[in-house]
Amino acid sequence: MTRYEQQRNFLKSNFHEFKHIKTDKIKGLPQPPIVKPAHSGSLIIDLPKVSKNVVCKENIFDCIGQRRSTRFYSAENLSLEELSYLLWATQGITGMNKNGLTLRTVPCSGATHTFETYLIIMRVEGISQGIYRYLPVEHKLLFMFELDELEQKIDAVTLDQPFVPNFAKKASVLFAWSTTPYRSEWKYDISAHKKILIDVGHVCQNLYLSSESIGAGACAIGIYDQKLIDEILELDGDEEFVIYLGAVGKKRD
Repeated sequence: MTRYEQQRNFLKSNFHEFKHIKTDKIKGLPQPPIVKPAHSGSLIIDLPKVSKNVVCKENIFDCIGQRRSTRFYSAENLSLEELSYLLWATQGITGMNKNGLTLRTVPCSGATHTFETYLIIMRVEGISQGIYRYLPVEHKLLFMFELDELEQKIDAVTLDQPFVPNFAKKASVLFAWSTTPYRSEWKYDISAHKKILIDVGHVCQNLYLSSESIGAGACAIGIYDQKLIDEILELDGDEEFVIYLGAVGKKRD
């Protein structure tokens, strides 16, 4: 089997193999936490209530048709109201099922929602530069720490791709989605990992469309230094690690 064939098998459905496996859920093992907890004493920042008022393009047909990866941005800052809306659009909680799993603005296999949203904030009104984490249950931001040499570290994380320096200089925020795989493995075992990759695509597409609706642009980044970004965000790189990045900023005229 060639290396291509091995990776192609990962993309295929493995339902017949999976249905003979006793998952940790079936074994009665406890369900992992649905979100990463905040440490006591952490600085928590209230986000404005999500409002339609930030939307300047309401026609979904136009948002889909005009969506593009935006790599160059204006000098205009993102407002805190707009950031609140983008966070809600990508991981906002809209309900909870009888088993305690969260229902969100994005579809997810079995409502397992393995993702955490980290933000490298550069230019958002009312928010200092630094590293933050979104708390979806409370719809709040957790301040983690300031980051020295922010622009240089973003360049290093994104492996000095030629268009990326503009992100650090002009983009408002860099979204970094991590995954905690066991949230899905607990229920889906060997089928979890394909589902995680599908689900993170839903999240990023919502970032694209919600950004388009407020006159901003997004650009997904799939090439990055795995070890460095995990170290910057203080992730262990095994039980939790970054799986996707996306930059957002106001569009240039």
